[in-house]
Amino acid sequence: MNKQTAIIIPARYGSSRLEGKPLLRANNKPIIQWVWEKASKCKGIDRVIIATDDERIYNTCKEFGAEVEMTSSEHKSGSDRIAEVALRHPEIAYIINLQGDEPLIEDSNIELVRKGVVEDESADISTLVREIKDMDEVNNPNLVKCIFDVNNFAMYFSRAKIPYERNEGKSKFYGHLGIYGYKRDALFKMTSLPQTTYEMSESLEQLRALQNGMKIKVAVVDNVPVGIDTLEDFKKFRTLVEGVVV
Repeated sequence: MNKQTAIIIPARYGSSRLEGKPLLRANNKPIIQWVWEKASKCKGIDRVIIATDDERIYNTCKEFGAEVEMTSSEHKSGSDRIAEVALRHPEIAYIINLQGDEPLIEDSNIELVRKGVVEDESADISTLVREIKDMDEVNNPNLVKCIFDVNNFAMYFSRAKIPYERNEGKSKFYGHLGIYGYKRDALFKMTSLPQTTYEMSESLEQLRALQNGMKIKVAVVDNVPVGIDTLEDFKKFRTLVEGVVV
């Protein structure tokens, strides 16, 4: 059986900050199509699947030619949603969880995530970080920080400022970017484990993997993919791709 590498894009209609986000249109294309097109251009990827629990998103994705699958509406996270899809496809050995609200993510970023989990036998999961130089960002609990070892394996993720600076200027700070690569067995293991104490304390799902001894490979990038979380974010994206202020 071929060992495929798939990008699975979880997309849901309900969002507390911007309902119907995947279907908002910029330059006459829905956001989810922008993300799918970017994913479809990536090297080393055998297929791209959109996973949704909403028929409106499903039908729209079918219209622009995407491979799309319906999933349960009971999932608590994107990881659970992509695990349901991966379970149906035993031919998929490596899964990249690409958020459906990052139409500006660089192809090279996705490629680093793919390499991290495909080429490193000791990695269960792979992800990205970028250096933070703005102290307001360092202290912002909405930006998750990451510390990692000399082999680029994550040691911890936190909403707090880590590391703590007893001696200032001795360390760099890194912010986490929410894209993951999984080995097949690792995805199923993580989504089947119960929530852990650190995960519940920080509301960070990746801490479940770390607290259970799983290894997360980290790659450092020098760009910041702009996600669309709010109406203001969407307006900025439209201005960028349409060339007009909205």
